Amino acid sequence: MVDLIQKSAYFGMVISLGAFFLGSFLKKKFKWGLLNPLLLSIVFTVTFLLVCKIDYNYYYEGAKYLNYLLTPATVCLAIPLFEQFEVLKKSKKAVFIGIISGVVTSMLSVLAMAVLFSFSHKEYVTFLPKSITTAIGIGVSEELGGYVPITVAVIIITGVLGNVMAEFVLKLFHIDEPVAKGIAIGTASHAVGTTKAMELGDVEGAMSSLSIVVSGMITVVSASLFAKLW
Repeated sequence: MVDLIQKSAYFGMVISLGAFFLGSFLKKKFKWGLLNPLLLSIVFTVTFLLVCKIDYNYYYEGAKYLNYLLTPATVCLAIPLFEQFEVLKKSKKAVFIGIISGVVTSMLSVLAMAVLFSFSHKEYVTFLPKSITTAIGIGVSEELGGYVPITVAVIIITGVLGNVMAEFVLKLFHIDEPVAKGIAIGTASHAVGTTKAMELGDVEGAMSSLSIVVSGMITVVSASLFAKLW
């Protein structure tokens, strides 16, 4: 049975989608924040591969087709931004100052961890792109000489945590302004967090989508500067 599964060209894609849809079903049924579909799909997929003793390379041969959808999916986030363009024009200064502040805060937090835990330079630069979308973060990590697989894992974890904890953090600090909510979520937790922003409202989703792009571009430039600090 396992041999038959491994020979299927699209086995990895089927498993990934099945795990995600199962996670989505559980989230809708129980409505718990921790039941994040992406987080659950990772847990389900890893568990399945371990239990069935299926090599990761066989899994990836089928799952890699999903990677092709990453870039167009990110581009599609421009649609809600276009629909809320008037809101952006009214708040453009606050929006861009907020995004820049978020990127700098993210970089400084990584620098603080490097000092606290005595990271090597390679470990330090691996974490610098943690808050931007995977498509950009991989390139930044490669350019700076980081551990790319770890960078990908850190980006995913950051996004999932942002998605799960966003509402709690916003309530804790009494952040009620839709634009501020969207900027905070998108800058801190890229596309995965943006799905939560879209659940909160159209303005939140649009501002979060903008933050993914702008924070990504700023990080590409600023990461090289911060890389010299440790």
